[in-house]
Amino acid sequence: MQTTDLAAIEASRLGYIPDQQPVQYLPPLPPISPRYLQPNFLRQTLAQPIDWSVEPLFAHEFVHDFDAYPTARQAAVCIPLIEREQGLSVLLTRRAGHLVHHAGQICFPGGRVEKTDQSVIHTALRETHEEVGIAPHFMQALSEEPIFITNSRFAMRPVVALVQPDFHLHIDPAEVAEVFEVPLSVLMDPAQHQLHRLQKPHQPVRYYFSMRWQHYFIWGATAVVIRNLYHHVAALAQHFDASKP
Repeated sequence: MQTTDLAAIEASRLGYIPDQQPVQYLPPLPPISPRYLQPNFLRQTLAQPIDWSVEPLFAHEFVHDFDAYPTARQAAVCIPLIEREQGLSVLLTRRAGHLVHHAGQICFPGGRVEKTDQSVIHTALRETHEEVGIAPHFMQALSEEPIFITNSRFAMRPVVALVQPDFHLHIDPAEVAEVFEVPLSVLMDPAQHQLHRLQKPHQPVRYYFSMRWQHYFIWGATAVVIRNLYHHVAALAQHFDASKP
């Protein structure tokens, strides 16, 4: 399906075109040094308990445990960081067009927490295996990020995982239309983040983040989770710099 067809379908379903809404001013944030976007640094630090703040524009949509929103549907997604020779890249999917929730949108692999899942990490890795075929033994979970409450009332726990590069993709067409990778350095560059303002008649103003990569428009819950991961990694880098003698 062509990009223009996807945009038309999405606009028809949403009632607006996401990548054509006005862009708001964002105060500049410092870039993250490439040395802090390396597997060894993230492996050693992401799970460390340090003080850091979630994205302030969406602070009320982030919670630390599922009990904060007991009526929301519990879900977990995987942020797969693939170890490539040129640096880490992030695997993303485009959801199949027939799905009920977020059809055709750019997402991380993931889904609902099942009663048989041992943990949210188990959910994230299981769903990644089911959707794109990456077996769990290729993945090393590094951290559980703050839960994001989506507009569709999912309580979504992101799990960051390092992925060995010698996996084989087996895409489930019932869930996924396409898989692609974006350099982590691009997504962790706050200069690439945009904030959009959406004003629909007789409705309160909404805001959402977006990032662009090639012809892909990453927005909504996926974009705000990426933005939040930036805040986490930036805080780790700052903490590491401050601890140097």
